[in-house]
Amino acid sequence: MLPKIILASQSPRRKQLLEWAEVSFDIIVKETNESYPADLPTDEIAMHIARNKALAVQQSNFITIPILAADTIVVLGNEIIGKPKGREDAIDILTRLAGKQHHVITGVVILHAGKEIAFADKTEVTFHPLTKEQIEFYIDKYKPYDKAGAYAIQEWIGVVGIKSVTGDFYNVMGLPVSRVIQSLRQIQK
Repeated sequence: MLPKIILASQSPRRKQLLEWAEVSFDIIVKETNESYPADLPTDEIAMHIARNKALAVQQSNFITIPILAADTIVVLGNEIIGKPKGREDAIDILTRLAGKQHHVITGVVILHAGKEIAFADKTEVTFHPLTKEQIEFYIDKYKPYDKAGAYAIQEWIGVVGIKSVTGDFYNVMGLPVSRVIQSLRQIQK
C-alpha cells in the first residue's frame, strides 16, 4: 500500500480511479491558470497545465506528502479540443470526432520532497460514425460539459460509439492509474 497523497484535482473521475486503486488521498485544489505557451508541443501541453496545478497547491500549503496533479486534453489532427462551451459546442465537437481517430493525452505531475516526476500518456481513440440523434441524445442525457472532447468513455457514448482504443483506457477517463502508481512508488523511495 502507498502512503497518503494529495490529489490536486476536482475531477470526480480521477477521484474514482484512485479509490479503485485503493490509494489514500485528500483533495486540495487551487485556482490555476490553464493557459500555455503558443509554441509548446502538443504532447507537453497537458503536462504544463498539470505542473501549474501541482505547484499552486505546493506553494499555498505546507505539504510533506506527494502532490499528484493531472490534466487531460483531446487532440483531433492538430487541433486541441477542450471542454464544450455549451450544448451546441458539444454537438459540434462530437460531430467532428464521429467516424474519426483522435488522441487523448493526460499530463501527470507528481511533486514530493523536492523531486518531480512528470509524464504524458497518450491513448488513441476511434469513434464509429455517429448519427445526429445519437449525439443529441448523449449530450442531452449526460451533459458532458465538464469533459475535454465533450464525452466520457465510461458513459453511454463510449459503450455504443467507440470503435477502438489503443493504449490505456483509464487514461481516457483522466488518469493513467497504473503508471501513476508506479511513479508514486518511485518518488517515495
